[in-house]
Amino acid sequence: MLSKILIANRGEIAVRVIRAAREMGIATVAVYSELDRNALHVRLADEAYALGGQTAAESYLNTEAILDAIRSSGADAVHPGYGFFSENADFARAITEMGVAWIGPPPAAIDEMGDKVSSRLAAQRGGAPIVPGTTEFAKGPEEIRAFGDEFGWPVCIKAAFGGGGRGMKVVESADAVEEAMASAQREAKAFFGRDEVYVERYLTWPRHVEVQIVGDQQGNVVWVSTRDCSAQRRHQKLIEEAPAPGLPDGVEEAMGEAAVKAAKAVGYYNAGTVEFIYQDGEFFFLEMNTRLQVEHPVTEVITGIDLVEWQIRVAAGEPLPMTQDEVAARRIGAGIEVRINAEDPAGGAFLPSPGPITELAAPSGFGVRFDTGYESGDEISQYYDNLVGKLIVWGRDRDTAIARTITALREMRVSGVATTIPADIAILEHPDFAAVEHSTKWVEQTLDLSGVSATPAAAPDTDVEPLVERTTTVEVNGRRFSVRMWVPETVGVAAAAPKRAKRSGGGGSSGGGSGQVTVPMQGTIVKVMVEVGQSVEAGQAVVVLEAMKMENQISADVSGTVAEVKVAPGDTVGGGDTVVVITPA
Repeated sequence: MLSKILIANRGEIAVRVIRAAREMGIATVAVYSELDRNALHVRLADEAYALGGQTAAESYLNTEAILDAIRSSGADAVHPGYGFFSENADFARAITEMGVAWIGPPPAAIDEMGDKVSSRLAAQRGGAPIVPGTTEFAKGPEEIRAFGDEFGWPVCIKAAFGGGGRGMKVVESADAVEEAMASAQREAKAFFGRDEVYVERYLTWPRHVEVQIVGDQQGNVVWVSTRDCSAQRRHQKLIEEAPAPGLPDGVEEAMGEAAVKAAKAVGYYNAGTVEFIYQDGEFFFLEMNTRLQVEHPVTEVITGIDLVEWQIRVAAGEPLPMTQDEVAARRIGAGIEVRINAEDPAGGAFLPSPGPITELAAPSGFGVRFDTGYESGDEISQYYDNLVGKLIVWGRDRDTAIARTITALREMRVSGVATTIPADIAILEHPDFAAVEHSTKWVEQTLDLSGVSATPAAAPDTDVEPLVERTTTVEVNGRRFSVRMWVPETVGVAAAAPKRAKRSGGGGSSGGGSGQVTVPMQGTIVKVMVEVGQSVEAGQAVVVLEAMKMENQISADVSGTVAEVKVAPGDTVGGGDTVVVITPA
């Protein structure tokens, strides 16, 4: 068995791995950026090492810094979590070349299935039906236009090495291809480090159904459960459930068998997810995620299987502990997972809402679980994913699970940042969701969020109440140590809780119709779409803002002439900052 695992990640998934390892008697090592110096995963790990930097590229995607932490800590295994390096075959090879166990699939399988183009070929080899699309990277806009003209519009441009909706753009017509392709490539480069894209047919009203598989190094592969992940916004999941409801007899089993065949076609082992889209009784292979999924806990609650424990045991060379029949016999009831993100869903905008969490109080009760990487007083940074936590609920049947989830969401308290909770409740209470009549487009096209509001509470103006006994951290040669000390009360206040500045205002990009176009959140300008002297219409995009790895178009609030452009690509802005000034017509 492994003795010490380094988690090359942060936030909720790092905490999840630390807890699983601890239950198995395995020591853990955390790594952290400058912004995560006192994050929950750092506080929980047995050891922690500084990576330096603030952004993901400067820290969690800094290969040499992580390799140095592995060497310094003496870790004999690395768990990549999800995102960052989890689907990077070169990083996996670098780990294994050090003689360290990689808690993930073989690099060759990451190469083949991580590339969405070659994965389609592998799926075909395994007998899974695929959506019409290209089997090579798109070389330019003309190629995508030709595909759309042949197969019909809309089409979907997708990051070849991406997932989770990042670097994915739906294009309605030929004249929108060039901008959509450029945007998809920017997002893919920012989030995955590579900007290759491909194109496929875009189904009009599909459900997103996926299959959790786990394989061992002896060649055994089982499918653990299906999951429905159709409640999405911006092609990113909001609510997932297991098992996938409302499928005709035999479809779930056919999907499971197809997923196992696809995995075996590339010699896959460890945890992975095969994603399908389902419409009108047919399902098509979409892609394979060669890692643990964000939504893995909803499979765990209906099976009682700890998927992270299975990952660790498989990486140590152990065979799967159950056969396919034994896994199937463990599926009981229904599970729902709600991703609670730091976003304001008012009017369906889902605008990122970074900032300090002044209060985080999770619900409890029978069948209720909450996975998070934060506690009250921690901060959601613009530089990372905006997931506050995941609420996972089990019920004896789907109706019970839905009702229990709504109750838990109403009990949950999060302040300091806006969250998606009001939208989550609206989804769960809607008759379309109850009847399984929703699709991946339902949230954006059908769900009415016009009456939903989620205004973040103001950050506190005063310091927290002082305590006499204090715990602080020191860093020696890049290694983090926790130190407890007794200090005078006044010193304790200054050391433990420096006063935070108030958050900038600005709940939208309209600027109140004054011509002063402001941004609603912290972020980085990636594109300026207007110039001084240009005529613009109200609602026309003027800049593209990247926040929490998502691109947001900021629009003119009035029609008129651009008088001043205050930003350039690469500039960092804060919530409420003016980026463009327009002289009203």
